[in-house]
Amino acid sequence: MKTAELLELLARENIDEKDLPGLLVGALTRAKKRIATAESCTGGMISAAITSVSGASGVFDCGVCSYANFIKHKVIGVREETLSTYGAVSEKTAAEMARGVRLLSGADIGISTTGIAGPLGGTPYKPVGLVYIGVSTATGLKTEKMLLGENGADRERIRQLAAAAALYFALKELEKL
Repeated sequence: MKTAELLELLARENIDEKDLPGLLVGALTRAKKRIATAESCTGGMISAAITSVSGASGVFDCGVCSYANFIKHKVIGVREETLSTYGAVSEKTAAEMARGVRLLSGADIGISTTGIAGPLGGTPYKPVGLVYIGVSTATGLKTEKMLLGENGADRERIRQLAAAAALYFALKELEKL
C-alpha cells in the first residue's frame, strides 16, 4: 500500500491521522482488550501515541523498541533464521515481531513495524519508505507492505505514516475480535 492509498482509506472512513490513538484506545476499552507494540523504524512512536490518550493504562501492556536485531531475537523471539534469510526489513520479521510481543505481554493484539525510514539505508530492492506492519491476534496474523517514501516524504513523515498505518490496522483487526 502506498501513501496515497493509506490517506484515501482514512479519508473514506472519515478518520484523521491524529484521531487514531484515541479511536484505538476507545475501541480497546469497549472491547476489554489489550495491545502491545514491537517497533523498529517507528522507534516508540506508536507506544507514545497510544499512551498519550487518557485511559491507555487500561489497555496497553508494553512497547518494545527493538531497533537492533539481537533485541528482535532475544526479547521478542524473532528467529535468527528469519533475520539472516529475509533481513530485519521483511514481511516475515514483521509477523514474528507482532506475534512475539503479543505472546511476551499476554496482550490480545500485538502490532509491529520494521522498515527503512531513511534518508540512508535504502537499496533498489528495499527502498527508503519501505515498511512492513504486522498485526497478531490469537486468531490470526496479518502483515501489510507499505511504500511510504514517495513524493519526497522525509524520515519523520515516513515514521508518522507507518505509526498511523499500524494504529489503523490494529483498529480494523480489533473489530474482528
